[in-house]
Amino acid sequence: MTKNPKIVRKLVNVRRILPISERFWAKFDLLRTLVRRDLEARYKGSVLGNLWPLLNQLSQLLIYTYVFSIVLKVKLSIKALPENNFTFGLWLFAGLVPWIAFSGGLNQAASSVIVQPNLVKKVVFPLGLLPLVPILSTFIESSFGLIALIFFVAISSQTLHTTLALLPLVWIPQLLMTAGLGYLTAGVTVFLRDIPQTLIVILNIWMYLTPIIYPASAIPEEWRGWVFWLNPMTAIVEVYRDIVLVGEVKHWGELGVASLIALTFFCGGLWCYRRLRPAFADVL
Repeated sequence: MTKNPKIVRKLVNVRRILPISERFWAKFDLLRTLVRRDLEARYKGSVLGNLWPLLNQLSQLLIYTYVFSIVLKVKLSIKALPENNFTFGLWLFAGLVPWIAFSGGLNQAASSVIVQPNLVKKVVFPLGLLPLVPILSTFIESSFGLIALIFFVAISSQTLHTTLALLPLVWIPQLLMTAGLGYLTAGVTVFLRDIPQTLIVILNIWMYLTPIIYPASAIPEEWRGWVFWLNPMTAIVEVYRDIVLVGEVKHWGELGVASLIALTFFCGGLWCYRRLRPAFADVL
């Protein structure tokens, strides 16, 4: 693909203005290339290509909507949305989008180092990029589902909420927490290969401890505060729903605490990864 020379020159000028080293930009370009190749390789040779992540997410939406809305007759009332079976599906999908990005990226990040022994043994390769590649790839794939969700909400409510501009505020803690846990599990997996399988069990339990397929109001009141303040994914899921479905953010405090927890996870995970990194080549 040929790049537009004018765009390239503008990007170069922007990089010169920003007080960031050339070493950072080199790693950024490499990360962008690795993510693009990872996305291309995932569905290489398939007819539908990168539409498969969207189809997988929509199939989950249809299954959960059928089970909970049609079979179990679960009803949900949301401001600005009509009361019907499709509304519950939109509400459920709004919770699944960030969870799929989080759990999918973390699962793949855990094995990101052990599946690339050739890169690990290269002295000049920045190993800090390896866990970030599957995390960013999965996040980009989940954006297809987010776009579909916004589209269906706009059709159902006949409006497009201005709060959608606030989505980056919830993406930041989501990515920080995923990257932090990704660094931690990727580093430990080199020495303990049971981590990816253990992580699947933990994430399954974590999902049901997060109000994704059931409303937060269903949690006993004496436990609800603990779930919101100690489980960062609860705040992230609820703020996603506030932004996309309701058009009004009601959980700023919880999101702030979730952001601090996510930042702590990121710093701790990165520190552990860097401490373990010198031994990767010897073990692999």
